Amino acid sequence: MDRISALRNVEDALSEFEAGESDLASMERRVRGVLRTYATEFAEQDAYRASGAEGVDGVVVLASSPSEARERAADLTGVDRGSVSVDRVE
Repeated sequence: MDRISALRNVEDALSEFEAGESDLASMERRVRGVLRTYATEFAEQDAYRASGAEGVDGVVVLASSPSEARERAADLTGVDRGSVSVDRVE
């Protein structure tokens, strides 16, 4: 997905929400999906969701491998790398 397609998809989701054709949760899921697809295709990496130490739970990073994802999540949150687990986001 290129940048213009991503922006159009986000705009479509916002328009449907404004017209009352979707609820907030549905719009959020759709926009999150668009952004994740754009980011992973652009960076040619996978998305990983971190868990473990306080402050890192739920952080999503793009990385080429689980070890790189743990490192990025730890660096972003300032926690010890050994206390971070990651799962690939499908």
